[in-house]
Amino acid sequence: MKVIFLSFALLIAWLVIDYNLGRWHHLKNVSRRHYPTRRGKWLLFNDGQELFTNIFQDIVDAKHHIHILFYIVKNDNVSREFLTLLRKKAQEGVTVRLLVDRIGSHIPKKTIKKLRESGVQFAYSNRIKLPFIFYSLNYRNHRKITIVDGTIGYLGGFNIGKEYLGQDPELGYWRDFHLKIFGDGVQDLQSEFLLDWHKATGNHDVISFEHTGYYPKLLKGQTPMQFVPTDGAFMKEFVINFIKKAQSEIMIGTPYFIPGNEVVNEILAARKRGVKVTILVPLKADHAFVKEASYPYFKNLLKAECEIYRYIRGFYHGKILLVDGTFCDIGTANFDKRSFFINKEINCLITDPIFIEKIRNEYMRDIQFNAERLTMKIYNNRPYLQRGKELLSTMVSDLL
Repeated sequence: MKVIFLSFALLIAWLVIDYNLGRWHHLKNVSRRHYPTRRGKWLLFNDGQELFTNIFQDIVDAKHHIHILFYIVKNDNVSREFLTLLRKKAQEGVTVRLLVDRIGSHIPKKTIKKLRESGVQFAYSNRIKLPFIFYSLNYRNHRKITIVDGTIGYLGGFNIGKEYLGQDPELGYWRDFHLKIFGDGVQDLQSEFLLDWHKATGNHDVISFEHTGYYPKLLKGQTPMQFVPTDGAFMKEFVINFIKKAQSEIMIGTPYFIPGNEVVNEILAARKRGVKVTILVPLKADHAFVKEASYPYFKNLLKAECEIYRYIRGFYHGKILLVDGTFCDIGTANFDKRSFFINKEINCLITDPIFIEKIRNEYMRDIQFNAERLTMKIYNNRPYLQRGKELLSTMVSDLL
């Protein structure tokens, strides 16, 4: 028994040391990247079928190159259709690069072999490596970026798989947001993809702006937008900055609400200033303990009369922060510690009134028709089994 206890204690000690040293080494080497405000055109998707129809058609129409990064590519019929399209385009002579997260995606080796034989350049992002094995296991590339011919770009919350089309019977309808960008702004998504590609493969050749095929001249639109990439750092400060600026209204939509005490305290401070705070989260959970990890934060927010709603139509995976009806942050980052402190993410800041009105209307429609309000009475009556899970989830919330 003593041997078992000692072995367990040593394992825990190693995990803690590995994680903290890995985090220290990561922060020592990470740097902030700034992109200017661009002026592009956009389409907003909240339904997976419509989004996939657009992406698949743009892949079919590609003439020069297709660059795609996803956190998750499933091994199902939707993913097979997607990968088959990429193989066909590579066989046509179009340059195709596919980058997926090493842990998030599970593409069979036979499929990868077929991709490469067809001419698709395939790579895994964020491989597990020494000396910080446990930290590198948790350091994930959570971005979802697609660039076609350097003129069309996508980013948002959808990955590739049948569940994102609402075909998972347990999760049901999948509610999410994804942006399609035309023209100005796509060059920044291109730069982020190529930086990640270089880190994954060591290939410097495609990074230079001299490669005009990857950076064509882009037409400008009317919508100001700025892309904000984060590499396991800076996201918390970014969010706090906008919460501090709020004067009338904060709206948060996220599948995982595990922000940490510092961010919650800023929300509570905003509430004391008279700012109305609304939070939309899913009732269902797609991962163990993430739902329970939210509830310890809900108590003080409910006491401060923040409005918390739980999405009941299916699974809510949208990632938006709306402030004062004038600013929207939308992209790949969740409102949780993993996105704030570990993952690679990329968000887009938009101040265009037309876009703000559209995304706000979508948010309010979900609250009115597809969600139920969490009250203090419901909170206090939650099952004791859930409360026990909350204690455990709080202990590991940094890694959920």
